[in-house]
Amino acid sequence: MSDQRLELTARLEAATRDPALVEAALALQQGKLDVAERGLRGQLRAHPTDVAAIRMLAELAARLGRYRDAEKLLSRALEIAPDFHAARANYVTVLHRQSKFVAAHAEADRLIAAEPHDFGHLALKAAVLVRTGGYDEAIALYQRILAKFPEQPRLWISLGHVLKTVGRREESVAAYRTAIAQAPSLGDAWWSLANLKTVSLDAADRAAMATALAGAETEADRYHLYFALGKAHEDAGQWETAFAQFAEGNRLRRSELPYNADRNHEYMQASCALLTQKAFAARAGGGDQADDPIFIVGLPRSGSTLIEQILASHSQVEGTMELPDIGTIAADLGGRGEDDLDPAGYLPHLLALSPDERAELGRRYLEGTRVQRRSDVARFVDKMPNNFRHIGLIHLILPNATIIDARRGPMATGFSCFKQHFSRGQGFTYDLTDIGRYWSDYARLMAHFDAALPGRIYRVAHEALVAQPEREIRALLAHCGLAFEPACLAPHETRRAVRTASSEQVRRPINADALDHWQHFEPWLGPLKDALADAAEFVA
Repeated sequence: MSDQRLELTARLEAATRDPALVEAALALQQGKLDVAERGLRGQLRAHPTDVAAIRMLAELAARLGRYRDAEKLLSRALEIAPDFHAARANYVTVLHRQSKFVAAHAEADRLIAAEPHDFGHLALKAAVLVRTGGYDEAIALYQRILAKFPEQPRLWISLGHVLKTVGRREESVAAYRTAIAQAPSLGDAWWSLANLKTVSLDAADRAAMATALAGAETEADRYHLYFALGKAHEDAGQWETAFAQFAEGNRLRRSELPYNADRNHEYMQASCALLTQKAFAARAGGGDQADDPIFIVGLPRSGSTLIEQILASHSQVEGTMELPDIGTIAADLGGRGEDDLDPAGYLPHLLALSPDERAELGRRYLEGTRVQRRSDVARFVDKMPNNFRHIGLIHLILPNATIIDARRGPMATGFSCFKQHFSRGQGFTYDLTDIGRYWSDYARLMAHFDAALPGRIYRVAHEALVAQPEREIRALLAHCGLAFEPACLAPHETRRAVRTASSEQVRRPINADALDHWQHFEPWLGPLKDALADAAEFVA
C-alpha cells in the first residue's frame, strides 16, 4: 500500500472517532439534513481538507437533488485524496444522475482499475452502460456479480430490467421471480414483474403480494406493491378492487413528491406569453442547422414508443431512448431543475441568446447525445415526452429538427398514467386532478405553438394510427423526409432495445386492444374528467 493510501486510511479511521462527524452522520441517518449541514460546514471551516466531511456534505447535497454542488465537492475530495475510492464511487453516481455519461464511464473505469475485484464498482459500471446503450456488456457484468454473490435481489431486478430492454422476456421474468423469492416483500420486484404488461399475475401472486404488503417495512415497498396489486386485479377483471389498489399506491407516492400543479400552469402560461410568433420571427437564423434529431413529445402513455419503433424500423433512423439532454440544457438556462423550471429565469434567458449561442447549444445537444448512438445512419429519435415543454428551445437551437406530438385521448392517457409507477420524474401522474390539469396545460401549449410556429409540429393521433396504420405511417415518414419502407408497417419485427414501460407491447403487431380499456374504470375517474373540462375545446 502506498504512503498516500496509508495516510488516507488513517484519516478515515480517525473520522469514525471524530465527535463532530459522528454527530453529522447520525443526523444524516435520521434525515435531519439541516442539522447535518450545519455540523459539516462548521467542521470544514475548521478543517478545510477533511475529505470525510467533504464526502458527507456531497451526500447531503445529492439527497437534496443539488447534484452540481455534490459534483464539485466530490471533485475537491478526489483532488485532495485521489485514492479515496468510496468518494469516487459517489462521484460516478452523481455524474450519472446528471447524464454526464462519458465522464461517468471514465471514473468507473478508474475505480475498476484500482480495485478490480470490488463488485460494487462493476455494478456501478453496469448502471452507466445501461444508460448509454451498452446492454450486452451490462448483462455480462450483472451476471458475473450474481454468479459470485447470488443473494442480491436488487441486482436481480437490475438484470431483469436490462433483459426486458433487449427483449429477453422469459429471462427477465426469471430474474424478477428470483428477486421475489429472495425478498418476498420487495415491492420493486413485484412491480417490475407487473410492469412487463404482457405477464398476467394470478391468484397465487395476488395472495403473495397481500402477504408481502402486510409485512412491508418501507413506504416504497408499499406503493410498489399497491401498483402491482392493481395490475393483478386488473388482469382478473376486478375493476373496482384494481382501482382501489392503484389509488392507494398513487396516494402514498404523491405524498412524498414536491410536484406543484400551479407552478406548472404558471410555466405554461409564461411560455404562451413570451414564446410568440413575433418573438420567433425576430430570432430567425442561428442554431445548429443539422436535421438529425426527430423529437417525439407529448405525455407518457400516449403511443410515443410505438411511433419511435415505427421510425426505428426505417433503415435511415436509429431509435435511442428518452434522452435527458434538452431538459439539462433548459435547467442550465435558469431553471430550478429539469422538472421545475423558473419561467422568470429560463424563458427570458432563452430569448436573450445570440444566434451563435443558440448554435453552440445545438452543437452541445448533438455532441452530448452522440454517446447514445450505435450506428452511422442519418437520423435518430429522442422520445423524451416532457420535451413538449421545450419546443421553443428545440426550435431556436435546432431549427431543422423534426418535432412530432404523440397524442392520445385524454381519458385513456390520464388513466394509463395513473396506473403507472414511473422510476423517476412525472410527478403529475399520481393524482387524477393533477393529471387532468397537466393534460389541459399541455394541450393549450401545443395549440399555442401550432399558431406561433405554423407547420412546425406534426401531430400523430394514436387512435388514427392503430385504425389505419399504413395511411398514417406513410404520412409520418413523408413528413420526416423519409422514403416509405415496408418494414415500418411491421415494427414489432424490428429487433432493438426499448427502454420504456411499453417495451413488450411494441413487440406485438399494431393493435387497438387498449383504446377503450379506461372505460372499465370510468365510475372512479370523476376528478380526471372534471379537471379536463377546462380543455374541452382540445378534446376530439
